[in-house]
Amino acid sequence: QVQLVESGGGLVQPGGSLRLSCAASGGIISVNAMGWYRQAPGEQRELVAWITSGGGTYYVASVKGRFTISRDNTKNAVYLQMNSLKPEDTAVYYCNTPAAIKFAWGQGTQVTVSS
Repeated sequence: QVQLVESGGGLVQPGGSLRLSCAASGGIISVNAMGWYRQAPGEQRELVAWITSGGGTYYVASVKGRFTISRDNTKNAVYLQMNSLKPEDTAVYYCNTPAAIKFAWGQGTQVTVSS
């Protein structure tokens, strides 16, 4: 059973950058599309970026041009480079497959954008 562990969050000022990592164990994720989700307090979890098994990338409008998703199949990992961060990016970030049948959710990593 695949286990996902997210890391790399923190407190950053508006305009700053963070790089999130998602490490998978217990199974291979290279054949799966993978995505980054976020959940702000009082809101539903939303998918903001995803990458196909072939490397195609997709973003929601609110993060396009600022976030970059990538994957390293040799490390069974997925990454999210976040630049030009805004206060509205504040949320807990999770990785998982965007497919209907998902892996167990990890604990997420908190990203707080504030001056």
